[in-house]
Amino acid sequence: MTRRVEQDEHIEQLWYMKERGEGSVAFLKRIMKGAFELKDLQELVGRGLVELSPDGATVKLSEAGDARARQLIRAHRLAERLIADVLGGGDLEQVACEFEHTVSLELVNGICTLLGHPRECPHGMPIPEGECCKLAKKTELSFIVPLLDIKVGESARIAYINCKNDQQLHKLEGLCVRPGVVVKLHQTYPAYVIECEGASIALDKAVIANISVWKNFDDPLALVGVKAREKKPVATGLAGFIGSFFKPAFKK
Repeated sequence: MTRRVEQDEHIEQLWYMKERGEGSVAFLKRIMKGAFELKDLQELVGRGLVELSPDGATVKLSEAGDARARQLIRAHRLAERLIADVLGGGDLEQVACEFEHTVSLELVNGICTLLGHPRECPHGMPIPEGECCKLAKKTELSFIVPLLDIKVGESARIAYINCKNDQQLHKLEGLCVRPGVVVKLHQTYPAYVIECEGASIALDKAVIANISVWKNFDDPLALVGVKAREKKPVATGLAGFIGSFFKPAFKK
């Protein structure tokens, strides 16, 4: 692990601490365990990315550090979303960690656009919004749309499901309503009725609102020139896999 990556890990953990309302150096040491290095923290202070209290007991990201952490967290959580919803699952944490340190902002924005600018990772944590999200909301650049947006009689492939309630998610999985399957909308009133795996399923609008779908094509990866038979296991490394069709976006 390079020094830059080690320092990025400290920055990431400070972002997680901010999400949890924590700010002590003792807490940072505890969650990072053996990976914590005081010299890295001091260098981050010197670079203007981290601010330490005069007594050295509390720590927080500076404005510049917050921007760097946002970039890392966004890449990490988008990678998890891509692995879970498009590439068929795998070791989310390990591969996403590799991804966040090796790809360019252009690639991250490209994947965000491909996924339709998702708001949460598979664990329900918020994905920081990027410029592409602000510029491309509800345009043809977003290949994923809410299931609510398709018309009666149209079919689409489920991209991901953002359920706050695990029980609701398990119920949908029991009905075979899960990422990757094709659904057809039959009616919207008095309840939404979709056809899924040959069965007609009635769902409340609140449940339908949690489902996002790929529209107008069968294979999401076909948009970036990857045929189904060419898909590689996630274990080969997400950055390397994506790099095979996004090479211009990688850092030199």
